[in-house]
Amino acid sequence: MADITLRQPEPERIVRAADDDALIDLWLERKPMGTRSGYSTDIIEFRDFVRVQLRRLTLNDLFDFAAYLSKREVGEGERRRKLSIGTQQRKLSAVKSLLTFGHKTGYLPLNVGAALDLPKKKNDLANRILTEEDIVRMITLEPNPRNQLLIRLMYVSGGRVSEVVGAAWRDLQERETGGQITLFGKGGKTRAVLLPEKTWRDLQAMRNEASETDPLFISEKGSRLSRSQAWRIVKAAAKRAGVNWDASPHWFRHSHASHAIERGAKLPVVRDTLGHASLSVTNQYIHARPEESSSEHLVIQ
Repeated sequence: MADITLRQPEPERIVRAADDDALIDLWLERKPMGTRSGYSTDIIEFRDFVRVQLRRLTLNDLFDFAAYLSKREVGEGERRRKLSIGTQQRKLSAVKSLLTFGHKTGYLPLNVGAALDLPKKKNDLANRILTEEDIVRMITLEPNPRNQLLIRLMYVSGGRVSEVVGAAWRDLQERETGGQITLFGKGGKTRAVLLPEKTWRDLQAMRNEASETDPLFISEKGSRLSRSQAWRIVKAAAKRAGVNWDASPHWFRHSHASHAIERGAKLPVVRDTLGHASLSVTNQYIHARPEESSSEHLVIQ
């Protein structure tokens, strides 16, 4: 009988960084392509604020940065406002992620970010769900056919803006009725979403001579449409339609989930379509727009 030697799994390679910049580059390499720019901007802001090497960071430095974010204002004139809790959470999460990575790789002797709690965010999901009428107005009042289709595809697919603008023609497959699009999401996860016949036909009509590797949505300069350009398109469409100025591409994702559930879609189906990690994430849309509340049973109305 042959001698079979079981091969032991190789230990995880320890990454060594020479300095803070090298560590940040290594950390960013492990982030999804569509989110690297945002993470990089957040870390630049953090380093400009603390102005110390990462190895010399203290918990007080993190507390001071969190306090600074809570008071920081953005916008101009009447639209000037403090950073949202969600934005504060994102920036602090980026810092905590970098420090955790630095500690795991042995570059940082301590993970001072582990003791930093993120600010609590009020659940205002209901305020970020557009009505079906809002979405129809945003689409029909949009004069640019490409932008119309971009808005419709973000809503119909429930995809993140980075997933939709990151898609190429090879990610579309025809079905007996309509088609499907393959979206590449957080953590390298892939999922396929069915597209209704009208959306499929309009996508094919827009293709012209595009190759399989060309992006679905191209800017006026001929390059891939960026996330920031998609944001500006949505903002302009919201203003044109008289929709909440805060509306963003992610609101279409929220609206997709809420409308689908209201029209009878099962939670597991919505979870898989949106690429949620668990049903508990999808379940929040039921609580955001309940069909029944105990208030309806009170005598005093």
